[in-house]
Amino acid sequence: MKQLYLIFILFVALSYNSSAQEGPSPLDDLPDYITQVTHFGQRADWSHDGERILFIEKTFGDVFEVEVATGKITPMTHHFFHEGFVRALYLANGDILLSGAKNFNSEDPWKSRDARNTELWVLKKDLKSPPVALGVHCKEGPAVSRKKMNIAWALGSTIYIGEIDYENEKPKLKNWKPLFTSGILPSPAKGWDLETQNFNPVNEKELFFYAFGGQFGFQAEVMGYNIEEKKFTNYSKSKETYDEAEGIFPDGLTMLIESNRHRLNYKGMKEFLTLDIYMLKLDETGDVERVTYFNDNPEYKASNPVVSDDGRYMAFQHAHAEDPAGKGRGILVMDLKAWEKKKGKR
Repeated sequence: MKQLYLIFILFVALSYNSSAQEGPSPLDDLPDYITQVTHFGQRADWSHDGERILFIEKTFGDVFEVEVATGKITPMTHHFFHEGFVRALYLANGDILLSGAKNFNSEDPWKSRDARNTELWVLKKDLKSPPVALGVHCKEGPAVSRKKMNIAWALGSTIYIGEIDYENEKPKLKNWKPLFTSGILPSPAKGWDLETQNFNPVNEKELFFYAFGGQFGFQAEVMGYNIEEKKFTNYSKSKETYDEAEGIFPDGLTMLIESNRHRLNYKGMKEFLTLDIYMLKLDETGDVERVTYFNDNPEYKASNPVVSDDGRYMAFQHAHAEDPAGKGRGILVMDLKAWEKKKGKR
């Protein structure tokens, strides 16, 4: 069944690409508030001082760090042998949380992105030693606190939470436990697949995640979970659109999402090929505002946005519309203050 599903995705992607109207690349005419900082890479994450961006070379690739002001790129995982990583995120102490499998088979690569094989690791910021495995598996991206050593991750239909501690300077996961399963989510997300995204930077008692399901799995809702009150909130109220949670602003009032709201006439599998970046208000109104327009040419998309800790800049990636989820072809930075001046107050 899984093989048929992947074949169907490939068929839709190819048919979509062949029918798309050719047009200029959005990189050919970037607005003055967007700067391309790398010409390869994906899944950006801001350093706490806003001076550097961590990113993955490619799915199952090495991890790099780019200095935004100079464009200097530093390899972070060249000092040890590995099978490639799918996520890299700064921890509160500056160390790096990695997600990747112990084994990689180029003839069957996607198994290394499967939750049954992908594990979490901690790489110390001095880059003097290989990363240390935390002993847990993770489905897609983990959520990392920007203030504490807390992390959350999904596995199967369950979301877990834990704390990274250092015993004799060796990172170790402690006090970890399940938070909830998708079976207790409110409708329409009950029983859907889950991926963690962010802790609320103002009140870390709330964890943001997204649930995706519906027909072909291409409906997604941005949700929050109050850890103390054990209460769920549906923030996107997407009504059969695809809204995937991404970076959150430091005031906790707005979140960046990937969405296909500008192409609601595209139904089924094609929805996943029509993404751009939006801002979602976290006030339960479901109000959104479009931020990027890369998908105005249906051959391209913008995705995986994250916000610097001061709220001034957004890092994101560009890709071809038919690229697999998460694939990026370079990291860009948007000056949000300059963007506000250009388009008026949001």
